[in-house]
Amino acid sequence: MMGGYGNGYGSGYNNMMGGSWFGDLLFLLFGALILVGIVLFVIWAVRASGGGHGGVGGTNQSPGAVGHDEAVAIAKRRLASGEITKDQYQEIIHSLGS
Repeated sequence: MMGGYGNGYGSGYNNMMGGSWFGDLLFLLFGALILVGIVLFVIWAVRASGGGHGGVGGTNQSPGAVGHDEAVAIAKRRLASGEITKDQYQEIIHSLGS
């Protein structure tokens, strides 16, 4: 005669999670949430590293255009502060191809 808890081997394991479909459903949902989290992290990492071109919040300018605009802004700032003359500014703009 077997005395004690349950009806034999394994019954204690089933009772730990409720032994019902509810525990299985929670386990499935938790796994799905982890999977979605991993996918969202990978998407964020690719966009943060500069791998995303355009899209939401992105610019459609090429990296060369951004550098060009920055160079023009620096030349304007130097002209305004008196570091360079108007002729030097025009030479810079001409050499940049504007």
